[in-house]
Amino acid sequence: MKLHELSPAPGSRKERKRVGRGTSSGTGKTSGRGHKGQNSRSGGGVRPGFEGGQNPLYRRLPKRGFVNPTRKEYALVNVAELNSLAADTEVTPEFLMEQGIVKSAKSGIKILGNGELSVKLTVKANKFSQSAVEKIEAAGGKTEVI
Repeated sequence: MKLHELSPAPGSRKERKRVGRGTSSGTGKTSGRGHKGQNSRSGGGVRPGFEGGQNPLYRRLPKRGFVNPTRKEYALVNVAELNSLAADTEVTPEFLMEQGIVKSAKSGIKILGNGELSVKLTVKANKFSQSAVEKIEAAGGKTEVI
């Protein structure tokens, strides 16, 4: 077998349907849309979720709860993840993104107290959990709310 002899498996490639290309093509004139009606018109058809006038599913199902439109979502960092950093480092949101610990800062960064910390650090973040503050200060570091 040579490179020029390669061909796709039979039936794996299908040519696209070219509509409106003469009567003998099978999809000429009305281009497979039939005669008259909403779907035959340009721009015709119904919106997504439309069920022919029947009460649609999104209206039949009960709505529950409250969605806060101004909800803030924080990027979470555990103190165990800060253990790999060098001592006396100033940890800021920009530094965490550079190091790849956080992908995006979202609404801010919150430091959580999961794990152990043995390195002295100065940590600047938007929020801290109480256990995180205790562990950072126990390791000889400082916390600062931005």
